Amino acid sequence: MDDRIKQFTDFRKRMNERILAEDNQVVRRFFALDTQTYKPGALDLKTKEMLGLVASMVLRCDDCISYHVAQCHEAGVSREEFFEVFSVGLVVGGSIVIPHLRRAVDFLDQMEQQSEGAGACAQHGAEQ
Repeated sequence: MDDRIKQFTDFRKRMNERILAEDNQVVRRFFALDTQTYKPGALDLKTKEMLGLVASMVLRCDDCISYHVAQCHEAGVSREEFFEVFSVGLVVGGSIVIPHLRRAVDFLDQMEQQSEGAGACAQHGAEQ
């Protein structure tokens, strides 16, 4: 796993566990609400994650952008779809979104490289 992706994933997991270990009903309910929001309903998971990515870009939250890039990637968003999502975020958010767009594309590139590497390892293993 790429170092940036691993660091992001490990930190997020560790801190979520730490935060949820506290006896705070408001925090727990908010985390649960977030989880419920992204479950498939009238809108499918892929659509909801793309909406989350646009909102995160407009709000200029790099952690949220990285999270939603990862979730979108996992949900099967194609590169072409990613760039349409990025274009919506850029138009709605304006030029101030550009630095966040750069980091989003870099994170996506790293995720795609990681996926390609995993696929190559699986293929190599199948050939042996």
